[in-house]
Amino acid sequence: MFLLNLLLRNVFRHKLRAFLTILSIAIAILAFGMLRTFINAWYAGVKASSASRLVTRNSISLIFPLPLSYKEKVRQIDGVKHVSWGTWFGGVYIDEKNFFANFAVDPKTFFDLYPEYILSPEHEEAFLRDRKSFVAGRKLADRFKWRIGDTVVLRGTIFPGNWEFVLRGIYRGRDETIDETQFVFHWDYLNETMKKTAPNRADQVGWYMVRVTNPNLAAQVASAIDRTFKNSLAETLTETEKAFQLSFISMSEAILVAIELVSIVIVVIIIAVAANTMAMTARERIGEYAIFKTLGYRGWRIACMVVGESLLIALIGGGLGMAATFPVAKAFGKVLSAFFPIFNVPEEVFLMDLVAVALVGLSAAVFPAWRAVRIRIADGLRRIG
Repeated sequence: MFLLNLLLRNVFRHKLRAFLTILSIAIAILAFGMLRTFINAWYAGVKASSASRLVTRNSISLIFPLPLSYKEKVRQIDGVKHVSWGTWFGGVYIDEKNFFANFAVDPKTFFDLYPEYILSPEHEEAFLRDRKSFVAGRKLADRFKWRIGDTVVLRGTIFPGNWEFVLRGIYRGRDETIDETQFVFHWDYLNETMKKTAPNRADQVGWYMVRVTNPNLAAQVASAIDRTFKNSLAETLTETEKAFQLSFISMSEAILVAIELVSIVIVVIIIAVAANTMAMTARERIGEYAIFKTLGYRGWRIACMVVGESLLIALIGGGLGMAATFPVAKAFGKVLSAFFPIFNVPEEVFLMDLVAVALVGLSAAVFPAWRAVRIRIADGLRRIG
């Protein structure tokens, strides 16, 4: 208790300097935590992927469709448990800034394939019954104040025209890692319209979603699917859901690397700020350290005092920064919900924050502690007065 009281008195001996140092550390730790949370949000879809699901798309590119007839052949492959399909719709609600994922799916198999999307039996029945209906995630419905029975019109970009839908269900995620901002509707509604307006685009899907009987068979089933359609007019590329998600993230890999480098630079800056403060403190207290030596204090005790003071400053600033991460991340999550549906602060971010704080406290104290231990009593006493 005596040592802690002494450290607190030393830390706040120069209140303005201590306040500015603690504030700079808090802001830097907050920035570090937010950058790591941003990276985690970018990989949220990958982490939520299931090991037992595969995605089959056109081997050339995702923008090229696959025939609907493939579904029966995929079902017959050993190891396949469920097959569903979907098509990216790319509709616009009122204005382009109101971006959200919207696609056509097979309603009978989609929610069986994705049990993490929880839809009440009443809503599911209403969705299946009405071909012009759609289901929205809870966050998406809250964002636009949609209620069951509301009519929503999307302006088609890939599929031109104004498309009218009726909200029949609102799903919620099984946990906080599940995207609750999606808009899904009947693929049959899209296909029937295409048969009337653009027959050459009918009976085509964007991708197939496949559940395997055993995750260990994923690679074997993926190879079997691609062999089945080899040398056809629309060859396929089948990969795990995780690999499919990573293929999108790889397009922005340079941005993520830059963000990670910036987060490391922030830690280096904190070390520089804290080291400067501790160097000034040590220089001012050379005489005090000499007196401690005169009283019989050994070098390691004096070093512990310097390191303890540095760690205390880092812990106070780091604690404030970590405490501010939650409300700031929540505010950012609301603003960026259209682009990052899952913007939660993961536990590992706080572990990284603690490591960064410890690194700052220890690194900043190395040179001042060495100097305090090395000072000779006679040289230190000359500084007094």
